[in-house]
Amino acid sequence: MHFLISGGTGFVGSRLTAELLRRGDSVTVLTRDYAAARRRLGPDVELVRDLEEIDPATAVDALVNLAGAPIADRRWTAARKQELLQSRLRVTRDMIELLQRLEQKPHCLISASAIGFYGAGDDTPLTEESRARSEFSHELCKQWEAEARKAEAQGVRTCIARLGVVLGNGEGMLKKLLLPFRMGLGGRIGSGEQYMSWVHVDDVVAALLFLADNAEHEGAFNVTAPQPVTNEEFTKELAAALKRPRLMPMPAWLVRVMFGEMGDRLLLNGQRVLPARLETAGFTFQEVEVGAALERCV
Repeated sequence: MHFLISGGTGFVGSRLTAELLRRGDSVTVLTRDYAAARRRLGPDVELVRDLEEIDPATAVDALVNLAGAPIADRRWTAARKQELLQSRLRVTRDMIELLQRLEQKPHCLISASAIGFYGAGDDTPLTEESRARSEFSHELCKQWEAEARKAEAQGVRTCIARLGVVLGNGEGMLKKLLLPFRMGLGGRIGSGEQYMSWVHVDDVVAALLFLADNAEHEGAFNVTAPQPVTNEEFTKELAAALKRPRLMPMPAWLVRVMFGEMGDRLLLNGQRVLPARLETAGFTFQEVEVGAALERCV
């Protein structure tokens, strides 16, 4: 199969690209930094700087849309909110325009979203059928998903992957946590009672391929491990994996001072999200216990 990926040099995208090459698929990656992409992805990936470079006669079997600016790396100013939204909508619109130009339609579009779709919550279990709370993260994901679903009007099977907190070795959220925790300075955030719906990066890649390879699946899917944990449990397991104490819990007031709205909604609040549709479809997660997953990561 021929896969075209946006966001292919990112944390999830680079792992997905490597797995596709391993199993014998061909991969084209949309990238703004050709040299950096070549270093990260190797010589066997075709690179394009713009989707206009794709000839309409090109046979593309699947589109995977993973592009978007990181949502939790800085305060949500008005300008940053626009950047977060446009970085997602711009590439998604370009992919929809590509579908219109291609002489042969791909079998599917797999487009990323996030569990932020549901808004900040409590300990109520959330499935794909649950109602969302209207706030910035929900509106961001709602518009992103709506843009991707325009592929359906062109007869292209569309799957939305609502990703949880992705764990992996040396990248993503863990990259920011490892130094303070290794120094024994980590700890729970706020009360620690807020839920973290996590997932190992290997299971993310497997889920994306599962959706791409099985033509009977479409619509939104929560891509989260089936056993979400509280922040208290997560930080306890991370400290145990590193064999370090937890000496410095971060009080809620400090989180709000440092990170503003972003810290309040993403760090002090959480969601207890369950992968109901994936499990019903027969997908099996390899990492279901956060302690074992963190042992692998560190």
